[in-house]
Amino acid sequence: MDALVPVLKRHPGKSVLVFSLIFKVIHRLLQRLPVPKVVKQDDFKSWKWKNLSVSMVHSLLTGSWALTCVLVWPETLSNLHSYHTPLSYLLVCVSTGYFVQDAGDIILTGHARQSWEFLLHHVLVISCFLYALFTELYVAGAVVALFVEVNSVTLHLRLLLKLAGAHSSSTYHINKLVNIVTYMTFRLGTQFYLTWYIVHNYTWLDHGSYFLVAMMMMNVMIMIYCYRLLRADFFSWNKRSVRQNGTPNNNSKKFPCD
Repeated sequence: MDALVPVLKRHPGKSVLVFSLIFKVIHRLLQRLPVPKVVKQDDFKSWKWKNLSVSMVHSLLTGSWALTCVLVWPETLSNLHSYHTPLSYLLVCVSTGYFVQDAGDIILTGHARQSWEFLLHHVLVISCFLYALFTELYVAGAVVALFVEVNSVTLHLRLLLKLAGAHSSSTYHINKLVNIVTYMTFRLGTQFYLTWYIVHNYTWLDHGSYFLVAMMMMNVMIMIYCYRLLRADFFSWNKRSVRQNGTPNNNSKKFPCD
């Protein structure tokens, strides 16, 4: 670790590309795993399944990694501007590589129009994370931002179950309850804390205006996604629509809440 991180810091751009390629290899390896028959029969579902599988790996890895960084080094949570450790810098580098790989996968496979919300999200995240890697500022902020990946685990599982046609299973119903809890705590709670930190310290933060604008855009997106999630999983009128039509509203072309 002591030898690796200085190399990453000297070449942050190249390091991100290396981790992006690693996630590309993971993408290829995951294609060897069995896929539900109903997913194989649809080209978009097949691509989405592969894409979500890589996203699940990233969320499991970085979500637990981010929590560990804060538990071991509590200053990460209080000094978002200038504090970081070698392990937290490596985390941000790895995660940036994933977002670059995922954005490339969406664009190169021709799904940019259907997944424009993902791309907008990724552009915001990549720009903020690259700033942190090149300047070594806000690395702790990026680590805390990755708390949302704890919720992404249940969001990805939710979509995988819907793609597999298991939306009526007990696993889906249990997951949707866990999902809404983690959404409120790890996603909305994290966004609220990051926004508060930027507003509270706005006068002295480096490029505070850019990060505030980016955070506000993310806040709007996340509130829209929250509404979609509640509408899809908990509003009774949506359930009546499912019964009347005989099939659920499984338009998985939208972000994780549809």
